[in-house]
Amino acid sequence: MTERRLTTAILLAVGTELTVGETRDTNGGDLARELTALGVEVLRLAALPDDLAAVTAGISDALAAADIVVTTGGLGPTPDDLTREAIAAACGEVPTVDAGLEAWLRDLYTRRGLEMPPSNRKQAWLIPSARPLPNPVGTAPGWWVDRPDGRVVVALPGPPREMTPMWRNEARPRLGTRGVGVDRAAATLRLTGIGESALADLLGEARLRTANPQVATYARHDAVDLRVSATAADGPAAAALVDRAIAEMGPLLAPYLFARGDETWSDAIGARLAGRSLALVEIGTGGQLGGLLGAAPWLLFAETLAPTTPLARRHRDMAAYARRVREIAGVEIGLAVRARERAGDMAVTIATDIEGLVARTTRTAFLTGDQGRRRAALAAAAELWRRLGDGAPKGRAS
Repeated sequence: MTERRLTTAILLAVGTELTVGETRDTNGGDLARELTALGVEVLRLAALPDDLAAVTAGISDALAAADIVVTTGGLGPTPDDLTREAIAAACGEVPTVDAGLEAWLRDLYTRRGLEMPPSNRKQAWLIPSARPLPNPVGTAPGWWVDRPDGRVVVALPGPPREMTPMWRNEARPRLGTRGVGVDRAAATLRLTGIGESALADLLGEARLRTANPQVATYARHDAVDLRVSATAADGPAAAALVDRAIAEMGPLLAPYLFARGDETWSDAIGARLAGRSLALVEIGTGGQLGGLLGAAPWLLFAETLAPTTPLARRHRDMAAYARRVREIAGVEIGLAVRARERAGDMAVTIATDIEGLVARTTRTAFLTGDQGRRRAALAAAAELWRRLGDGAPKGRAS
């Protein structure tokens, strides 16, 4: 077998349930993220139907383009599970029953007092260039296939509860022994208070078109993410290139940067609370703010009111609400938010009471309905985060 460093990958999800939209492929994103962390460039992700010709062509094309081909799904015992047949056809080999795998499968059924159905024998197939990948939580062993030119095919089961342990415990360690990836690094900055198009204008087209390091913007449901990635060439390490790019953009991004990487709003606010506790009341948001913050240990009290309730109608002073909820819960910080539909958007009033110092502000959240309520909750989270960063609020702001 030719020695080959594995630097590129293509991911293929097999199953008609994916191509007709009955099921979503979550495996592809998880595998792409982990391969990228290993320094492997994922060239594409694709879904293929349960059709032998289509899957065979997909695998053959992927082997011509990438060093690693990872398939998920199609390893079951039924006639429409065709990944093994497709890999065999793409590699020009014939599958046969492996005696050891068949004995393992039969033992699984015997231990349960059952007789193995004849159809399950195909799950014991191997081709000459394949080695089995153990499946401790299912009946579908995976395949590891070494090609003569050094490329690799990895066949994994479709259910995530089977795919994930097989990938992490079997396939990923084997990739590591083969020499995988190049020196790549990436960092994600999470921004609030600026839209994706405004961020693109702020950074400038030249910076966003630079190939290495690459700077890309992504509009997420809770923030705008800025991802900076780099590949080392003959000069500095990839991490150094990423750090340098972030440092250069730092003054531009500082007013909007609230988190990094996988950090959430709950993480960002929790860090600024610094051991203090929060209580909140939200009106007209449908509980979106409490849902955004989740089961944070510092959120000791949360109250949601519909805007039509007598209590919400009777009291409209949000500063009083923030003070009241802080005192009732016996915490250091109170937060109150009210969202009301106005001219196709949501008018949002936000008040904070930080250890007795009260501030109030208003915002406009784009759209109404669920999207408007979600954006109102994000506006409240951002306002609280800013106020906590200010140290002590200085009077009322509006």
